[in-house]
Amino acid sequence: MSNTEAQTIYLNDYTVPPFLISHSELHFELSADDTYVRSRLSIHRNPLCQLKPDDLVLVGEDLTLVSILVDNQALAEKDYLINDETLTILQPSDDFILEITNRIQPSSNTALSGLYESKTMLCTQCEAEGFRRITWYLDRPDVMSSFHVTLVADKDNYPVLLSNGNRIDQGVLDNNKHWASWQDPFPKPSYLFALVAGNLACLQDRFTTCSGREIALEIYVEAHDLDKTQHAMQSLKNAMRWDEEAFGREYDLDLYMIVAVSHFNMGAMENKGLNIFNTKFVLASEASATDADYENIEAVIGHEYFHNWSGNRVTCRDWFQLSLKEGFTVFRDQQFTAHQTSDAVKRIKDVNMLRTHQFAEDASPLAHPIRPDAYVEINNFYTLTVYEKGAEVVRMLHTLLGEKGFRRGCDLYFERHDGQAVTTDDFVKALEDANQTELQQFRHWYSQAGTPVIEVNSYYNADKKQFTLTLKQSCPATPNQHDKKAFHIPIRVGLLDKQGGSAEECVLQLTEPEQSFTFEQLDDEPIASILRGFSAPVKLIQQQSLETQLFLFQHDSDTFNRWEAGQNCLSALIFNTVENIQQHAPLAELPIQLIAAFRHVLQQPLDDLAYQSLLLSLPAKAYLAEQMDVIDIDALYQAHRHIKHGLAHALKDLWLTNYQTYHQAGAGIKAQDIAQRSFKNLCLDYLMTLGEPQLINLSIQQFDGAQNMTDQMSALGQLSHLDSAQNSPYFDAFYQQWQGEDLVIDKWFSLQACSEKPDALDKVKQLLLHPDFDLKTPNRVRSLIGAFASANPLQFNAADGSGYVFIANSIIDLDAINPQIAARLAGSLSRWKKFDLSRQQLIKQQLKRIQAHSPLSNDVLEIVTRSLKA
Repeated sequence: MSNTEAQTIYLNDYTVPPFLISHSELHFELSADDTYVRSRLSIHRNPLCQLKPDDLVLVGEDLTLVSILVDNQALAEKDYLINDETLTILQPSDDFILEITNRIQPSSNTALSGLYESKTMLCTQCEAEGFRRITWYLDRPDVMSSFHVTLVADKDNYPVLLSNGNRIDQGVLDNNKHWASWQDPFPKPSYLFALVAGNLACLQDRFTTCSGREIALEIYVEAHDLDKTQHAMQSLKNAMRWDEEAFGREYDLDLYMIVAVSHFNMGAMENKGLNIFNTKFVLASEASATDADYENIEAVIGHEYFHNWSGNRVTCRDWFQLSLKEGFTVFRDQQFTAHQTSDAVKRIKDVNMLRTHQFAEDASPLAHPIRPDAYVEINNFYTLTVYEKGAEVVRMLHTLLGEKGFRRGCDLYFERHDGQAVTTDDFVKALEDANQTELQQFRHWYSQAGTPVIEVNSYYNADKKQFTLTLKQSCPATPNQHDKKAFHIPIRVGLLDKQGGSAEECVLQLTEPEQSFTFEQLDDEPIASILRGFSAPVKLIQQQSLETQLFLFQHDSDTFNRWEAGQNCLSALIFNTVENIQQHAPLAELPIQLIAAFRHVLQQPLDDLAYQSLLLSLPAKAYLAEQMDVIDIDALYQAHRHIKHGLAHALKDLWLTNYQTYHQAGAGIKAQDIAQRSFKNLCLDYLMTLGEPQLINLSIQQFDGAQNMTDQMSALGQLSHLDSAQNSPYFDAFYQQWQGEDLVIDKWFSLQACSEKPDALDKVKQLLLHPDFDLKTPNRVRSLIGAFASANPLQFNAADGSGYVFIANSIIDLDAINPQIAARLAGSLSRWKKFDLSRQQLIKQQLKRIQAHSPLSNDVLEIVTRSLKA
C-alpha cells in the first residue's frame, strides 16, 4: 500500500455486522509453496443490523482466487467484485452457503501474519487481522462461528497436523498424504483460528479438573528441544489449578495444546485449544535458561491459558476493546505470578516496568487511552498502555470493590456474556451490578490518555489532634485530549508513628480535582505512607526530607512503599549530581545516613533476598531519564555511576562478604536458589563498579565456573563493559559453548548490543553480518537491533546522531519484510521532544526520511506520522 492510502478507523463509526457466519468448514491442502484453502461458510443476515446492504463484503489479502460457489452453484463473474482487499458477493440471499477456493504461499509470507513457514513447519498467527491472509472472510471479532477443519499434507514433511478444538478423525490418503479433522464446538472469531503442520515431538501429560474431568495436555516442539519442555508443562498445570481456585474457571475442551515456533511476532497466542508460542516462552533448562526466563515462561503460559475465559469464551466486540481481554488477563497473570513467587517482588517489577516504559508512552506523541478512539493499523495498539496500564485499571477495580466484590463481579461477567463479543463498558457494568455500586466516573480511565499527577500536602493540628491530607489531581494534555475530567482514583494510605508502627491502612477515594481527608485522635504528627502497593497508576508529588525517606525505607510495613522510599532518596541524589555535573561543580559525598541505611540491610539480610536485592538497587537509568524535563543522557550516566561507585566504595567489605556468602556455582530453580543468585549478582554489580583487578576476577571466575545461565549471563554482562581486548575471549567462549541454541545466542547478541562502550554501534553493525543473524527472525532482530534501541540509551542517543541513522535504516529494511516488527522499532524515535535541540533535529530528520520512503507500510507510517505531530 502506498503512503497516501492509509484509512483511519474510528470507534464512533462502529456498526454491527450486516451478515453473520454460523459455521465455517475449512479444508487445507497444505504445502510450503502452494496451499489451497477451501472454505464453506454458512452465512445469514444479522437480524440486529438495521442497515440492510444489498451486498456481502469479505476481506482478504494476498490471496489468489480459484473458484466461488453459492449454494453449490458456480458464481458467474458478473455476480461478484474482487480487488486487492475485498471480495464482494452481489445481492446474495438472506441465508446461503458460500464456498470459496483460493491459493496462498506460506513460504513467501515474511510478515508472519496468516499462514506462514517457520523453519520446516507451517503455522498461523491470525490476531488481529491475519485470517484474511488465509481466505476471504468477515474477519472481525464480533463475528463468531463454530469451526470444522480438515488438514491434508505430506506424511513425511508434516506428520503432525493440529488445529483448534478436539481431534475427531484422521486417516491416510494416496500419494504419501494423510489428513486430520478438528472440531471446535465453541463459536469463536476468526482471529482465534489456528493450525500447525510439521515434524514435531510431543510431551504429554494430563490434568484433572475440579469437577473430575480428565484433560489431555500436549506440548509440541522440535525433537531436539523436547527435554526443555518440563517447566512449561508444570507451569500449565499450575495455571489451570490456580484459575480454578482464584476465579472458578475450569477448562472446557478435552485437549489443551501448546506449540513452540521460532518465528513469531509476539510472545504467544491464545488460539482456542491450540496456543502457539514463541520458543522463548516455552523452552527452558537450568543450564540454558535464566531465572527470569523461568518466571517469564510460567507467566506467559498462565496468561495465554487464562485467555480461555477472559478473551476466548468472552471476547471483544471490536479492536478498540482490546484491553477488555488483554488488561484483564495481564492482571490475572500478575496475580498468578505473585502467588507462585513473591508478591512484593512481583509488584515492584511490574510497577518498575510500567513507570519506566508505559508512563513514557503516556507522555509521548503515541499516547492513547486504554480504549483507543481511532487507529490506522490495529497492530500498533498492542501496547504497554493497553496491556500494562489496562491491568492497573483492573487492579484499581479490585481495590475499590475488595477481593470478594471483585470476584462476584467477574463471576457475573463470565456468566452474563459467555459466548459473546462485548465491550469494556459491559465488563464494568457487570462489576457494578454484582456489587450494587456505581462506577460511572471510573470509566474515564478507559477513555482518557495520560498519567494523572497527584500533589500531596499535609497539615497536623496538635490542638485538635487532627492530621489532614490534601490531594490534588491533574492530567497533562495528550494528543487530541487537552482538557481532562477528574479520575476516580483509589489512594491506599497508612500512617506511621515515630517508632515505625502503623495504624490500620485505608483506601481514600479521590474523585474531585482537590480533596482533603482528615484523620482524628492522633496524639503526634504521623508520617504518611501514601499510594501503598502503588494503588493507582499515577505520579505522586510530595515534599519529603532525606530523613523521612530513609525512615520509611527502614520502617514502612508496606513492601512497595519501603522500596519506593529508597528509590526516591536515590533519585534525588542522582538528580542533584546531574545538576552539579551540568554546572561543573564538585560532586558531593554520599549522605552518611544513606550509607548507614544500606549497611543495616547488608548486615541483617532479609528472609526474602530477592526483595532485598530490589531494596538495594539503584533506580533504572531509563526511569530516571523520563523524570527529566530535558534528558541529558551523558550527565545522567555519569551521575548514576558516581552514586553507585560511592555505595560500592563505602560498603565494599559488606558487598564482598555477601557475595562470597551466597555465591554457589550450582543450578536449581527453587525460590531460595533464585533469590540468592539475585542478591549475589547485585553484590557483584556494585563491586565491578570499583574496577579493581581482583574484583574483575570475580566476574571471570563466576563466568568460568557457572553451572547456570543466570550466573553466566550476569558475569558476561559485567565483562561486556570492559575493553574489547579484555572481554572478547569470554564472548568467543560463550558463543562456542552455545552455538546452535538459538535462544542463548539471542542473549549473546543482546549483551553486545547493550554495551556502554563507545564502539557499541560499530559492534552491532558487525554483528548484522554474523552468519547467525537473520533479519527475517523477530527474536534475532529484537535481540540485536531492538536491544540497542531500547536498552542502550547511552549509545543509541549518541550526540552525533549515528544511533538514530542506524535505527532508521533498520526500520526501512525491516518494513519490506515484517511491518509489525518495523513499527515497534519505530516507536524508539517517538520521544524526540525529551532531548536537547540538537538531538531533536537529528531524530526528526530520520523520522522524516522514513516517512518519505516509498513504499511504506501503514504500520510504520502511522507511528512515524503520529511521532512527528508532537
